[in-house]
Amino acid sequence: MGISSVKKDYLYRLAKEGKRPDGRAFDEYRPIEIERGLINMAEGSAKVKIGNTTVLAGIKMDVGEPYPDTPGEGAMSTAVELIPLASPDFESGPPRANAIELSRVVDRGVRESKLIQLEKLCIEPGEKVWIVFIDIHVLDYDGNLFDACSLAASTALLNTVIPNERFEMGENVPMPLSDPPISCTFVKYNGVIVVDPSLDEEEVAEARYTVAIDKKGDIRAMQKGLSGSFTVKEIKNNINTARVLSKDIRKILEG
Repeated sequence: MGISSVKKDYLYRLAKEGKRPDGRAFDEYRPIEIERGLINMAEGSAKVKIGNTTVLAGIKMDVGEPYPDTPGEGAMSTAVELIPLASPDFESGPPRANAIELSRVVDRGVRESKLIQLEKLCIEPGEKVWIVFIDIHVLDYDGNLFDACSLAASTALLNTVIPNERFEMGENVPMPLSDPPISCTFVKYNGVIVVDPSLDEEEVAEARYTVAIDKKGDIRAMQKGLSGSFTVKEIKNNINTARVLSKDIRKILEG
């Protein structure tokens, strides 16, 4: 469902005046809310709200065989579900390209930051390891699913326990984790760049850029979307802005 020309003209006019439709500054996030441990049957879970965008993440764990090239490491899998309940633009059925891209971006952020210490999920080298399933369900879509899904996945992992008791392998223990990455997403339209885009802003966006920052401020993953482009200077500015904003988001994540 595309945005109307009237609303597009309105957003363009506001951008020229240095404004956003909800009154935020260009480098300002909507309010972020996090709830933890909501799903009793999951090993970990979290619900994240960024403005009116809401996503729910659940972590399930099972025992399986390792990949041949990493016999001493556990494995992980990430999936994002875009259900029609969340948006009239989402359809039931097999994952579409937007769900696959979301899954890959979240997976890459978790994997490249080494958030899960996969080497500690090995039970018997070459034979038996823990497999981590990160399942993310979008409940309400009002823009910026990349950051909401990433934050939900990290929060759910932070309250995950390894279910040793269920598999008769001893006591449950916390998931071995490193510091989580923080994802920040920017879009560009009519000559301005804004962080944490709303749905309306995403619908007029010409280019999108997501960067995941670790606790030291180093880049752990990047993703460019849409057909437009950013200049090198704009990319550098986005990264510097993400380094600043990620500090406050990390405080919310760590509770």
